[in-house]
Amino acid sequence: MTMTKYNRSAATLSKNRTPDSVSPFSGMCVTCVEGCVGMCEVGKSAYRGPEVIYPQPFGIMTAASEKDYPIDFSHFSIMGSAVGAYGVPADSEHAVFTAVDLETTIGDKHPIKLKLPIVIPGLGSTDVAKRNWDGLAVGAAISGVLLTIGENVCGMDDEAIVENGRVVKSPDMEYRIKTYREWQLDGYGDIVVQFNVEDTNLGVPEYVLTRLGVETVELKWGQGAKDIGGEVKLKSIEKARSMKKKGYIVLPDPDDPETEEIFRVGGVKEFERHSRIGMVTEEGFAESVKNLREMGAKRVFLKTGAYRPVDLARAVKYASDNRIDMLTVDGAGGGTGMSPWRMMNEWGIPTVELCSLTYQYVDYLAKQGRYVPSVVFAGGFTMEDQMFKGFALGAPYVKAIGMARSSLCAAMVGKTIGNLIEKDDLPVYIERYGNTAEEIFYAGVHLRDAYGKDFERLHPGAIGVYTYYQRLAHGLRQLMCGARKFALSYITRDDIAALTREAASVSGIPYVTELDKEAAWEILKG
Repeated sequence: MTMTKYNRSAATLSKNRTPDSVSPFSGMCVTCVEGCVGMCEVGKSAYRGPEVIYPQPFGIMTAASEKDYPIDFSHFSIMGSAVGAYGVPADSEHAVFTAVDLETTIGDKHPIKLKLPIVIPGLGSTDVAKRNWDGLAVGAAISGVLLTIGENVCGMDDEAIVENGRVVKSPDMEYRIKTYREWQLDGYGDIVVQFNVEDTNLGVPEYVLTRLGVETVELKWGQGAKDIGGEVKLKSIEKARSMKKKGYIVLPDPDDPETEEIFRVGGVKEFERHSRIGMVTEEGFAESVKNLREMGAKRVFLKTGAYRPVDLARAVKYASDNRIDMLTVDGAGGGTGMSPWRMMNEWGIPTVELCSLTYQYVDYLAKQGRYVPSVVFAGGFTMEDQMFKGFALGAPYVKAIGMARSSLCAAMVGKTIGNLIEKDDLPVYIERYGNTAEEIFYAGVHLRDAYGKDFERLHPGAIGVYTYYQRLAHGLRQLMCGARKFALSYITRDDIAALTREAASVSGIPYVTELDKEAAWEILKG
């Protein structure tokens, strides 16, 4: 049964006065009493209004839906076998999990090699991404995976130079690209720059392609967290006015004298910056792709969100017709920036259902002999078992898994541990592993050996990302070995089984007791 938590959430810093006695359909306390100061979302909305729409505290956290969707990846089980091996000789000396190859390739005419099958989707202008960029960029680079610079970075850059409405310099954008490239590993991975409506209006595509040497770009239709444009909070009225001048929607209007007065007395403490929603047309999309390639883009990606099935069909068809290199499909429920909390919980197609539809659509085109881009599934993936199931659910078209929130978590934890080491203030549950980065981080000694004196320059957040990815790689190799699949290309849809009839119906994956049915009876009949 799908459950929704109304009117109280840690995400909005709200709670019920009577947590053991809550109306299940409204989320309000069964008895709403005069004199309560308003701890729930309804109560907080009575004095802070629209501020309570968004998860808090903005800029130092990410958020994901609390909704218990009808189907998730735990409703599937990975199938192992006692015989055979794909990709290595079928003998016990060769078929060991350390022999599993996790490299993958993304793209069409100018493919990109990835050391690990991971893509970090768009991390853009939100404070939490900027504060942790060193860890993310360096961690992704030394791991050999794709990292995406998300929307609105140039627009939010206070030091950006804009001439005649077009950006000609953005130190923040330049820094983000340089940080990744400085640590890039043997040609693996790439830095990707993503665009939305405002980015295009500001000339960001021309800037990064012609001046900064970017080779891979991504058109963005949306994400799984929300079906409106990008949003951030602005603390100063000067920043709010700057964003409005650059063409963004800013609420409340910072140029309104009444707003200025309310902000002065503290009634308004922050502003909301909103991006516009895109308006996709087949002709416009084709023209955008053509223009990007003419500006020098070697690879053009598309990221789409958890929109209704007809929009997914458009994304798949337009990506095929225009030979898009990579299509990322992002299921509902999570986000790395500021998304309306109720929207995050209550809109869109959840990940398993969206991935299942994507498989149907791309498989149809493939069987028609049409071009199919490299597909990436995203939307709440955090662990290696989910990665395996994602590859199986979309096999053979899925080439990588998108993970932004978990990667950001690893970067933040790594940074925090680095700060605690520097202050000599480690909590006991970390100090038991040691007092230095080499001791505490599982991959610390390996990275010191690999980078020598440059190890001291490695951001602790990057060590956290790298170490987290090594855990995923280790676990994924074990699961793949158990399924006798020693490279990602050998994973098939029958490597998983559905544990519920509903999961089987939605995904097309056989119910667990019906898997191998004919082959099993053939063995028994001898």
